[in-house]
Amino acid sequence: MRKREHGLLPNAASLLLCGLLAGLVVAAAAFPAVAMSGLAAKAGADTFDNLPTDIDVLPSPQISYVYASDGKTLLAMMYDENRRDVPLADVADVMRKAIVAAEDNRFYQHRGVDVKGVARAFVANQNAGGQTEQGASTLTMQYVRQAISYSAKTPQEVVDATDKTPTRKLREMKYAIDLEKKLSKDEILERYLNIASYGHGSYGIFAASHVYFEKDPKDLTLPEAALIAGLVKAPGTSDPATAEGLPVALNRQKYVLNQMVAMGYINKQQADEAAAVKLNIIGKRTPEGCEYVQQPTLGAGFFCDYLRRWWLDQPLFGEDTYQRANRLRSGGYTVVSSLDIQTQTAAFKYAQQQPNVSKDQQVKLGQSQALMLAAIEPGTGRVQAIATNRKFSNDQTANGNNTNPGKKGQKGNWPNTTVPIVTGDADIPGYQAGSTFKMFTAVAALESGLPLATTINTEKQFQSNYRIDPKSPAACNGPYYCPKNAGGQSGPYNMWTAFGSSINTYFVPLEQQVGADKVVDVAKRLGIQFNTQVDKDNAANAKGWGAFTLGVSATTPLQLANAYGTLAADGVYCDPTPILELKDNKGNKVAGVEPKCKQVVDPEVARAAVDMARCPMGDQSANGKCAGATAGYARSFVKRPIAGKTGTTDSEKSATFVVMTKQLAVSGFLTDPDWPETNKDMKHPPINNAALATLRDGLNGKPVVGFIAPTRDKSQGKLVDIPSVKCLSVDQARNKIRNAGFNVSVSSQQVASDCPAGTVARTEPGGATVRGGPVSLVISKGPGAGAPPYTNNGNNGDNPPGRRNGECPLPWVC
Repeated sequence: MRKREHGLLPNAASLLLCGLLAGLVVAAAAFPAVAMSGLAAKAGADTFDNLPTDIDVLPSPQISYVYASDGKTLLAMMYDENRRDVPLADVADVMRKAIVAAEDNRFYQHRGVDVKGVARAFVANQNAGGQTEQGASTLTMQYVRQAISYSAKTPQEVVDATDKTPTRKLREMKYAIDLEKKLSKDEILERYLNIASYGHGSYGIFAASHVYFEKDPKDLTLPEAALIAGLVKAPGTSDPATAEGLPVALNRQKYVLNQMVAMGYINKQQADEAAAVKLNIIGKRTPEGCEYVQQPTLGAGFFCDYLRRWWLDQPLFGEDTYQRANRLRSGGYTVVSSLDIQTQTAAFKYAQQQPNVSKDQQVKLGQSQALMLAAIEPGTGRVQAIATNRKFSNDQTANGNNTNPGKKGQKGNWPNTTVPIVTGDADIPGYQAGSTFKMFTAVAALESGLPLATTINTEKQFQSNYRIDPKSPAACNGPYYCPKNAGGQSGPYNMWTAFGSSINTYFVPLEQQVGADKVVDVAKRLGIQFNTQVDKDNAANAKGWGAFTLGVSATTPLQLANAYGTLAADGVYCDPTPILELKDNKGNKVAGVEPKCKQVVDPEVARAAVDMARCPMGDQSANGKCAGATAGYARSFVKRPIAGKTGTTDSEKSATFVVMTKQLAVSGFLTDPDWPETNKDMKHPPINNAALATLRDGLNGKPVVGFIAPTRDKSQGKLVDIPSVKCLSVDQARNKIRNAGFNVSVSSQQVASDCPAGTVARTEPGGATVRGGPVSLVISKGPGAGAPPYTNNGNNGDNPPGRRNGECPLPWVC
């Protein structure tokens, strides 16, 4: 009895205060300036009248969707919170009613603050000894609280938005009252449904419907809607996808159904029938990021990752990588990527195939060989495909050992990796591309006025003016760089035939004639980057970089495909881009993602370079000048006009192939990304055929577009024969050539020849050159003064002995 008496006075006081507070809240709705001043004083805050009324509401985080270029094939979803706002019209009527019944059954009667609810909560909380048992937050107030939290710009603002204090409650009431003056009940309900958390990684009604039932909100049934509505109160402990949370969720479902009966939304029979339905709860978390690309048959994880890395580099999306990443993962963008399904499917298919080998051999090959492909559209820079024989995944538990002896005991990048081995980054500068770099020398020569018909009387080994370490196997006669043809070719070659047969001793003297710095400049304009310190240092002193034309600088398949694609586009360079179209969360197109292009090579020069590049592919130049082809079967395999080049590095540590049409350029590398200095031979057939098959299949069904023939000036030019001065004295030779109208210089090198020592052994170039062009006199050391033994520096060898032009080394793909 004494215990009961002990509570009489507090209860009476509670009732009195309750009535007073109810009156305050009623007055607040009509006279907020006066009515809430007492509560504001208790909160230690400013008067109610001085509190702000406008919420600076920022959009809540939304999923960004990434699609292929068709705008339909979903590739990936990017998000911090799994949420996609939907209009109220796209939410089932039973879901709207269920959430009102669950959270605020007087929602359609109050004006933002529920007087009865405040009074009820005040008494309940007082009886609980001051512990918060009921919050009396209306649905409008709950929305306000979450909107403030999502709009917070600092961590402290986040704390203030959720802190359980009278100040926060007072602020919510003021905002709620004002919000109800500006928005209709349905508008507030729509916002609430989209902002609330429903557990299991779902935020907003769209995500909840898909996570638990794999359906859109408009298709929810009564039992499903009641279950989801019941989760909002405690989404962490009532998760129906867990054994512990399911009973709690079902009890909450019954509560919601009973509330709907009490409100007249449904009858008792409907509630009982809904409660009896055994729901099929999926509980499938929405996959996020590039590791969970939606179309596994495309193998587009590496493309997705390239898009993400590209996004982080764009100032358009923020001041730094943090802001840019946040916008991608919370901005609700619709990203229509440049990925072409037809091309990507082909690239992934051919990158995976290892024909006619056992499973054990496939494992061994996979550990040491990465077959990497990149495809790009000339004239736009839009990346069409990125593929390799790896799976984009961080799970390295089944990965083999790293093949690099310096990383013994570490996991390698096969079969799973997220390292951008195809597109490169600060840690992956790329791989040497061999003779494909001869293209840059040809372009520089064409820009200097030399035509494709420029002839050089090549030797098996050429002693250049470039100086290197005398201990280098590529050196001869002391410090001179002395490249050699792996096939032992010599004799007169022009650009068509030298490019077709990949003659080192043509392109090094050609580079020497036009200037290595000019050649490096061409490569830069075509998008080749220099990321290693060695390459940066060499590029900074490019005049002495004699080996550059033979592909000793690191690059990636994507850079090389775009460089050749620039020439296919008549010299128009475009920054590589993975974006076709971008829309914000309201469906508006975002400007600033259009192709960024500029003319970097004269169109006539580009057309001449492409005409030359038809020769290695077994195609024919416009004037029928090709002879020799390192991939002679390519033209008949693709069955349309093509141009390109093969490339091999020292000791075949990598094999490179690039092929292009006017519509598509494909580059492929075969190397070991763990250890580019591998001691394994990388043979051409796999990469040649994978790239060719990707081009063929990617263009299947598309019209055949021919190349534009070069002008006569760029093709044949106005060449003048260089007079023969062999074995003449330097003075005699200088006068004879100068009188013929050429600019004469004397080379610092001396070579063994059958001419007397001190006389002229040959000219560079030999044969013919443009009128007024430079001609260098090479001095003889005399008969018998042979050069020291020479070790192949790793270039040429693109057309190994025994392979006939037109023969396909891999019939499986031909």
